[in-house]
Order: sequence, then C-alpha cells, then structure tokens
Amino acid sequence: MNRKEIFFKLNEVFQDVFDDENITVTEFTTANDIEDWDSLEHIRLIAAVESEFKMRFSMGQVSSMKNVGEMVTIIEQKQG
Repeated sequence: MNRKEIFFKLNEVFQDVFDDENITVTEFTTANDIEDWDSLEHIRLIAAVESEFKMRFSMGQVSSMKNVGEMVTIIEQKQG
C-alpha cells in the first residue's frame, strides 16, 4: 500500500472516530487541528488505526508521533 492509499484509509478512520465527514488529514495534521481530539479520542483513534491496518503501534511510537505524516511513515515501515 502506498502513502496516498494509507492517507485515504486514514481519512476514513479519522472521519469515523471523530464523527465528522469534513475532516481531511494531511502530513501536518495534529491534535490541535481537530476540535474533539483529546487524550481519550487519541486512544480510540490509535485502536481504530491499528484495527484498520491490522498492526500494533508500540508505546514509544504512539508517544513520539507529532503529526499524521509520522503516523503514515510508521504504518509504511510496519507494512515493510
């Protein structure tokens, strides 16, 4: 799966988790860009992403992600 396809799937996950069809994630999207993205929603988001891509993030990866672009890079690496 290429980066563009990952972003497409992530967009759907974000829209579902935050119940907002107007969300469009980019490389630089952060929690500050999405109104309802708090610590609880972050946990739901990570679980939904892991489920969608059938993989698991380590705690270090979760805590080091600064934006959606970094999340995509980790997903790419895990797909190897």
